[in-house]
Amino acid sequence: MIRLACCDKRRPYVQLLRLRVSLFRVIRNFFPSHPSGSCGKFRHTVAFRNAERGFRKLQLSEYQNFDATGLAELVAQQEVTPGELLDTALAGVGAVNDKLNAVVAIFEEEARRFIDEELADGPFKGVPFLLKDLTAHYGGQPTGAGWPPRAAVKPAEDTELVRRFKKSGVVIFGKTAVPELAMDWTTRSRAHGVTNNPWDTNRTAGTSSGGTAAAVAAGVVPMAHGNDGGGSIRVPSSVCGCFGIKPTRGRNPVAPSGSTWQGMLVEHVLSRSVRDSARMLDATQGMQPGQFFNSPPGGDFASHVGRDPGRLRIGVSTKAPYGAATHPDCVKAVDETVRLLESLGHICEDHDIALPDDGWSAFETFILAEYATDMRLEEQVLGRKLTAEDFPPMLWEMIEAGNRISAVEVNVATTRLHAVASAVTSTFSRYDVFLSPTLAQPPLLHEAFPQATSMRGHYEFYLSWMPFTHIFNVNGSPAMSVPLVWNADGLPIGVQFAATPAAEDVLFRLASQLEAARPWGGKRPPVSVA
Repeated sequence: MIRLACCDKRRPYVQLLRLRVSLFRVIRNFFPSHPSGSCGKFRHTVAFRNAERGFRKLQLSEYQNFDATGLAELVAQQEVTPGELLDTALAGVGAVNDKLNAVVAIFEEEARRFIDEELADGPFKGVPFLLKDLTAHYGGQPTGAGWPPRAAVKPAEDTELVRRFKKSGVVIFGKTAVPELAMDWTTRSRAHGVTNNPWDTNRTAGTSSGGTAAAVAAGVVPMAHGNDGGGSIRVPSSVCGCFGIKPTRGRNPVAPSGSTWQGMLVEHVLSRSVRDSARMLDATQGMQPGQFFNSPPGGDFASHVGRDPGRLRIGVSTKAPYGAATHPDCVKAVDETVRLLESLGHICEDHDIALPDDGWSAFETFILAEYATDMRLEEQVLGRKLTAEDFPPMLWEMIEAGNRISAVEVNVATTRLHAVASAVTSTFSRYDVFLSPTLAQPPLLHEAFPQATSMRGHYEFYLSWMPFTHIFNVNGSPAMSVPLVWNADGLPIGVQFAATPAAEDVLFRLASQLEAARPWGGKRPPVSVA
């Protein structure tokens, strides 16, 4: 809808000129030069200046049709202000958060101060943005991690990743829900309760960036922060129908220690469009002094969006690592994707990665030791010893198990993980890309996740639910979940693509080709902002 607001009726020429500009913009947005449009197949509804009140507020029904790049274009064209975008995002939180429980903290006053005093002229200037409430510290605001003892801890300074987010121009106004200390396979915690999936509120939003995925899928923000140590960008992207790429190890600064999980945990965003993810990676990537793992400069990832990926050789597997059964819906999603890829000219061949038999036990040992290490560092922050009363029983069992692991056992496990990394990386000597389901099952009902279980049962459930993702954290490859398929129940079923380390450019070219061929940007879950 075009609203032409010119209060000077003595200047019909100006009105005519504005009408011509308006019509040009409508034509441009219906027939964009970018092959996937302004946000996949997102259609722009343009808001125009009103001489009497400044700018017209973007309605939620309009706002959710823009990706972050599209919103930044509106700000650059002075068609909406950053403050008014913040108003709209806050209205979006109010519209859906009682159903989703995705946003767990809002700092509106700080966001408005930031707009007035610090807003950077970056590629996402004025775009509302949320941080996952886990590792990325915003100075003066709590990083709670869904854990009651952390609720009152307010880091004094931004972490480097948050500084880079701010330089991109985004307006950070709140935090999203996480599992307690990110140690659960669904997003739930004693501090904030359970986060629901906008496609079916009886189902999980994934782990551990579940709050971010739910908020993005529901249209609260077009893009938000997530991180991934074993699948925590890709898993919630899969179950909520978002686009999520885990970058190469060391591509982005890792908050706050610089070497979390020895580089297996990486930071980035979940988004609704491929181009937003690529442009944000351009804004945040780069060497971080003091970080053990730094990947080489990656170049201009945004320039690869919309480029022909060429004819790729793609290895395909639906066989889950370490023996888990793969649900027929997840197999079907891969089969459909193979047909799409072949129609686009790619070569797809069956290929199962042969992993060492002890690879999973090595990963489990390594992660348990890392959990215990994290809690030793938390004791320094809190200034006291942690006890069983600070944790749910199963989490305390995991921490105690980690404390019993010796340094020698950790080193042996690390050596075995090198063998896993070698097996995974060698796949890319034969194939440009590797395709699998993102998850072994469709989005699960909340009741499927055990309320109280042993540590052993906890890890067995992991392998039945999300066995496909962690191997690419081990070898450091970029890997993405792409929302190409919805099952008969109307639930998103993500498919995962991975490439050799430092080859995000290949994935962005392929993802944008798939986005153009089978657009997902216009899909709306039952729970959305409008």
